[in-house]
This record gives sequence, C-alpha cells and structure tokens, in this order.
Amino acid sequence: MDFPLRFGAELRRLRQDAGMTLQVFADAVNYSKGHLCKIERGDKRPTMDLARRCDALFMTDGQLQRMARPQRETETGGPVVARRDAIATGVGSFLAITLTGSGRDVPRPGTNGSADDASPPTVVLFRDQLHQMRQLGQGVAPGALLPILRTQAGTVTTLAARASGVTRAGLLVIAARFAEYTGWMAQEAGDEAAALRWTDEAVELARAGGDDQLADYALVRRALVTFYNGDAAETVGLAQRAQRSALPPRIRGLAAQREAQGHALAGDEKACLRGLERARTLLDTADQPSDTPVLGTTNLADPVSMVTGWCLYDLGRPREAAAVLDRECRRIPPHALRTRTRYGLRSALAHAASGEVERSCEVARELLNFMNIAPSATVRADVRRLDRELSRFRANPAVRELRPALANALSVH
Repeated sequence: MDFPLRFGAELRRLRQDAGMTLQVFADAVNYSKGHLCKIERGDKRPTMDLARRCDALFMTDGQLQRMARPQRETETGGPVVARRDAIATGVGSFLAITLTGSGRDVPRPGTNGSADDASPPTVVLFRDQLHQMRQLGQGVAPGALLPILRTQAGTVTTLAARASGVTRAGLLVIAARFAEYTGWMAQEAGDEAAALRWTDEAVELARAGGDDQLADYALVRRALVTFYNGDAAETVGLAQRAQRSALPPRIRGLAAQREAQGHALAGDEKACLRGLERARTLLDTADQPSDTPVLGTTNLADPVSMVTGWCLYDLGRPREAAAVLDRECRRIPPHALRTRTRYGLRSALAHAASGEVERSCEVARELLNFMNIAPSATVRADVRRLDRELSRFRANPAVRELRPALANALSVH
C-alpha cells in the first residue's frame, strides 16, 4: 500500500473512532467534504497543512504529519528540522481544544496566573540545557557535539509545534538559539555551508517566536564567516547592516566589533578604531534580559579589549597586540578551553611576529594540546599562520621543539 492509501486509511479510522461524519470532519478542518473523501480513498496526496490540522484535531502527536512527510536527511546528517510545521501548528492547538472540549483556555502572551506565564518551566529547562551545551562546547570536538545539537533543535521545535501561547513562543525562541549555536559548531567543524543553513533556520524559528532580533544578529554571524575567509569588504558590509538604530545596543555593539575587524583586515586603522570605540559605548550600556540566552561570547571579561588586540595584529602592530591579548587571556575562565585556545594562539602569533620567538613557543605549547580536545577549523587558520611565522626561525631550539605539536594540531579535524 503506497503512502496516500496508508494515510487515507488511518485518517478514516481516526475519524470513525471519534464518531465524526465526513461533513463534521470537513467543517472542523476547513476542507471540503469531497476533497477529504478523496484523501480517505487514497486518490489524493495529503498536504502538510491538512496533516497538521488533523493531528491537532485527533491529538495524534504528529503521527499524520510523519506519514505525510517522507523522512529526509540534511547534508550534515540527521532529520530536517520541521520549522515550518512548528510555525504553523499554533492554530492546531486551538482547534483541538475547541473541538474536543478538553484542556484549558490558552492565554495570550503577557497574561498572568497560568502555566504559560513569561517563563514556563519547559522553556526554562531547555534554556538551562542550552547553557550547558555551550559550556560543553568549550571542551568537546564540534563534530561530536553536532548530532546532539541537531537532535535537540528538532526536539524543541517539535515541542513548540504541540504547545500554545507563551510556551510555544518561548520554545521557538529557544529552538532558534539551539539552531544558531549549531551553526557556530558547524563552522568550527569546517562546514561553512551548514553553518549558514543553520543560521537561516535560526532566523526563521526566532521570527515565528516573536524574536526579530536574531535576524540582525545573524548578519553578525555571517560576517564572521566572511571574516575568516579574508573578505574584508563583505565583513564590513554585513556588520554595518546590523547596526540599525532600532536594534538593541548589544547587537549593534557586537556588529561594531565585527565591522572593526573587517576594517583591520583591510588595513583601515582609523575606521577600525572608530568601530571599536562605538562597540565599547554600545556594549557598556547594553542590558541582557535574564530570561533570554546571551548572544555572542560569555567567556570574555572585556570583549572589546580582546577584539582590539586581535585588530592590532591585523593592523601590523603585533607588539601592542601581544600585550593586550596576554592581559585579556589571563581573564578567560579555565574551563573555556576553546576560547583560551582561540585568543591565546592569536597572542602567540603576535609574539612571533614581533620577534619574541621563545615567548611565542611558550604560549603555544600548552594551547596546542587543547586542539586535540576541542579542535576548531577557525582556530586552525591561526595555527597555520603561526607555523609559517615560526618557520622563519627553524634553527631556534624552541621552534624545533614545537614543530611536532604544530604538525599534529594541523592534522586534527
């Protein structure tokens, strides 16, 4: 039996078990009686819209949607996150409640006195889990974490599809943040295409949950991809688009930092320093809601100073860069291995460029060991640069001692 026949037979069984005539059923899901008759006979293929409504009506937990949608796989492995299903299912929850007479009234966002208040327990649970995943990502290979993140993004999206009111909106926003972090881990694994796909997915989920800000932060994320690809002009352009005056100060501040990095890459020191100054002003005044996952890094005591050190290196001022980076790296929490490695190796690169070869090797020696624990495609770019920089000092005993560790770090994926 092909899938339209299987779907039709199951739909007829559910309708008859519920004691519904075809006309009552048609009125309930707002489809014509003739169309539904053809669906039940298997003469027409069901749409996902119809399957969603029927799942809500018969409270079948997505069974009909799964039957109507053949399982697909993403290029990165794992099921495609059914974000459009989640976005469109809100109406279904109301439909099920209205027709069955069960459940409670669905509150509007912002109302009080119900389980769907501003921070429903389910939303809080997944928000805490996202925080734990981000901590875990500091010391785990991104390739090992990606399957968990993909699954969790799908799980939260599915739960959002079955929820309503503030709970649904909150879960969609959390699903968006899971998707955004999945994109970051995909970039760390070296899959830029997957990183951009997950970023787009995050934007769509966030908008469905009433959070339009992530769309603008996504420009900052895309600018990071172009930055690591060495495209200064595109980095600046994307970052400037994310600095509209209507946006929250934190997003504009993060965008200003990325713009500064783009200008540094292009060698425009004045524009870079203006961007850093703007970032400082915005981030110093930014408030982060306690019930929303933080956008951007949470492991830097002073992100603007750290980015300043990064920019100084790209501007050809390695000695000043090393001083700033050394100071800020001492303030990174011990557990944040990926962050320590990223900025510490940039410091080692600055020391090497300023002729402090022994100091460069000393800094790099400990950090290169972390590449086996938490490999990173983006950090590997600086390891390659460090390897080239130190190759000019092959006769130096510290460099000869470090070469095997450099080679090993470059081979880790």
